Amino acid sequence: MPIYEYQCAECGHQLETIQKFSDAPLTVCPACGAAALQKQLSVPGFRLKGRGWYETDFKTGAKKNLASGDNAPACASGGCGGACAASE
Repeated sequence: MPIYEYQCAECGHQLETIQKFSDAPLTVCPACGAAALQKQLSVPGFRLKGRGWYETDFKTGAKKNLASGDNAPACASGGCGGACAASE
């Protein structure tokens, strides 16, 4: 579930809350009680960066370590069809 940030237009109180996508936005400020909460735009708390999560997760056996460079012997023997040399 995503984390949403809110700020009260009356008192300036800020809060974060975990809500479902289908939940209605909060409107009542827990600090002052005014119906003036506004949802804020914010940056997510994580980044998907690098070669990708699939390269390091959810793989088994010899395929599991592709991202760490353990496939070098196959490339040295020409098992990659020259694709590795072209990408370097």
